[in-house]
Amino acid sequence: MRPLDLWPPLAHIRSTLEGPPVRRPAAGPVPEGAPAAAAACPADLLLPLTELARRREALAARNFGARWAPGRLLSVLCEGRLLGVLLDRLLPDGRWQGWLAAGEADWAGAWDVLLEPQDEPFEPLFGMVQAWNPVTLLPAPPLCARVLGELSATRLAAVRAVADEWAAQRVGAPAGAVPATPPAPGCIALRAVAGCFTVLTGTPLAAEGDPRADYQGLYQQAARRLAQPAAPLARVGRSPARGAVSTTRRRGHGGSDTDDAGPLRRLLRRLGGGGLRGSWGPALAVLALVLVGQNAGLLPSPQGSEGGDAMRLRDAPPTAPAAPQADALVRWKAGTDMAEATRLLQTAGAQAVAGPDGQGRWSLRLLQPRDGLAVLRSSPLVQSVETP
Repeated sequence: MRPLDLWPPLAHIRSTLEGPPVRRPAAGPVPEGAPAAAAACPADLLLPLTELARRREALAARNFGARWAPGRLLSVLCEGRLLGVLLDRLLPDGRWQGWLAAGEADWAGAWDVLLEPQDEPFEPLFGMVQAWNPVTLLPAPPLCARVLGELSATRLAAVRAVADEWAAQRVGAPAGAVPATPPAPGCIALRAVAGCFTVLTGTPLAAEGDPRADYQGLYQQAARRLAQPAAPLARVGRSPARGAVSTTRRRGHGGSDTDDAGPLRRLLRRLGGGGLRGSWGPALAVLALVLVGQNAGLLPSPQGSEGGDAMRLRDAPPTAPAAPQADALVRWKAGTDMAEATRLLQTAGAQAVAGPDGQGRWSLRLLQPRDGLAVLRSSPLVQSVETP
């Protein structure tokens, strides 16, 4: 299939991602003498205008806010261009891991997940998650990030399953782990993934001559450009702290810029001209003796005096640890592989807190109980799911 048979054309996608950023003119009639192609942008023609307006009105009414969270769909600014990112998880170093999102459904491959009506509202220009194109982000003002959609925990788990499938085929997955659909650029269809999810994706790429290979190469370069600023920003964010600590230590050891005296000594220095010298010294000493004499009754009596044994230190009674709260009681089917069970728990956002009990049930905590229970109950690995 020729590249021009897919919409928008690959040349337009390349100019959008690699060419100089172009500012769109304000809405209005096209000036005389301007080329007719300037009247419309291919990105705006991916959907009928009425449908595009309806979706964006619903998105504006939803008002997601600015908080980053797993499953949220962002628009970020990279070198003057807007890119879409679906957030997956927060890494220990403060960066976020996710996947690029685009809107060219004609160019979808087997690991491009198209968002569906159940995921609305979301920005239509970022309605296809590229599970084959991971990216890491560091929240920073230059990104000008905006939240333009949010997936449920179940749908995010489905995208993760597709990403795991893509990673498995890269390392030589066994037969059956990779879709066996023949390559067909421009075609999309529902398919099952991980045995418990249904997703809308494209077809696998052909070994040779598939125009979608060039398309994926363009977006992989965009992902690298987006991830490059993260490392310098992280280093810059840590260096001032180290510099401040070292400066404080140098000043403290030098003694010229830091006053090591306590607050009481500084007060006495101001009052008496340094230490306890001056006319204030004797007065403060007498005041200290008076205070000690008045509070002598509060001091503990000698050990041999009467009442000295009235107080004893007793061991506090041991407190039993609180029993962990569970959102679900799961019984696995016989012969379930531990690795597959662990993977299912990660997909469902579950954590084992106790078990197994006398009936062979494991107690689980769920990040989102409603969606997590749905994932567990739909899995062929689980024999039964109960709620405590």
